[in-house]
Amino acid sequence: MFALVDCNSCYASCEQIFRPDLRGKPVVVLTNNDGCIVARSKEAKALGIPDLEPYFKVRHLLEQHRVQVFSSNYELYGDISARVMAVLGQFAPEVDIYSIDEAFLAMDGITEDFVRYARRIRNSVWQQVRMPVSVGIAPTRTLAKLANHIAKQSARCDGVCVIRQPQDWFAVMQKIPVRKVWGVGSRYARRLAGQQVFSVYDLLTQDPDHIRHCFNIGLARTVRELRGQSCIAPDDLAVPKKQIYTTRSFGQRVFHCEELEQSISQYAGRACEKLRAQHSLVKTLSIFIETSRFDPNPLHLACTVPLYCPTNDTRTVVRAARAAVRGLYREGYAYAKAGIGLIELLDEKPEQTHLFEAQQSESSRQLMAVMDKINQYGSGEVFLASHGIQQRWAMQRQFRSPSYTTRWGDIPGIKMR
Repeated sequence: MFALVDCNSCYASCEQIFRPDLRGKPVVVLTNNDGCIVARSKEAKALGIPDLEPYFKVRHLLEQHRVQVFSSNYELYGDISARVMAVLGQFAPEVDIYSIDEAFLAMDGITEDFVRYARRIRNSVWQQVRMPVSVGIAPTRTLAKLANHIAKQSARCDGVCVIRQPQDWFAVMQKIPVRKVWGVGSRYARRLAGQQVFSVYDLLTQDPDHIRHCFNIGLARTVRELRGQSCIAPDDLAVPKKQIYTTRSFGQRVFHCEELEQSISQYAGRACEKLRAQHSLVKTLSIFIETSRFDPNPLHLACTVPLYCPTNDTRTVVRAARAAVRGLYREGYAYAKAGIGLIELLDEKPEQTHLFEAQQSESSRQLMAVMDKINQYGSGEVFLASHGIQQRWAMQRQFRSPSYTTRWGDIPGIKMR
């Protein structure tokens, strides 16, 4: 059996932890540069506030209903996520973190009643972190995801759903759209509709070999998982990315090459952190800078940069990226966005070296490991000077909350009277 523990409205709930006055009230969180709504509390959802809607389009509606608006605060969300995962580690010998707000727990050896066990998990996470979670338990990971969906949607479940035998839930599965199945999504749902597969139950009753022939082995495996046959291994949950991109729109237009270099330096640093996290090296970069597509004469400039050796050293990547930006820059334009892509990735180990070509040094690997170790307690505590100090171009976060748990100056104080 597997348990899938998922934080409810994770970003919005993180904002409510240190603002108990906002519990039970509508809260939304915006994307980078305060562009679109990316997270909503259940109270905000009840008001009919749409997801991924541009902020300026619904600003009047938010003000009308006195919805609390926050800019994205990833430092806070990341730290709260780490605290939740630490609590979950107390309940299972094996915890597979799937994303910032959800994790799978292997339930092997658990003899306690599963419903009671799930409620203990919910209560512990709430008591220790003040994060509301839902728990779904089932014989496979796909069914556990489905059980978690039911736990969130059904008031009768009260945040906990246990599927012991799939056939006991056929009536419920007939009412759930197939796009709610883990790994299906809207694109597959449209194709499945052409074969008269509309619900979870419809997919479950399909022949796996037929699905494999018409789609792929992944969807056939999903069918088997819905039938109660565990097919997904822990290694399947964290497949290394084949490419890593970091792009951002600027908080205000950029005219000078120096500022473009600062931005691409910071984006390259973030991309390299992701690269090292999945134990990979990069051999080729893709760099671009562009003006707004709404400008009278929009401009998009891009190039690819081969590196002299595969690396995950931020300094090497930043040096190449800045040189590329200097080559792309055209004076007289108001740039709105820049980005870097790590597009040719190799596994760090085993690394195939060349007798006559350079390779990344051990001292470089150790330095990057130290930087990552320090930065895991915050966001960018140690960075290259090329990132810049006064970043006029930095993204707008007008409604950003304090970093309560990762910055000394933002730690909440208690006043005694």
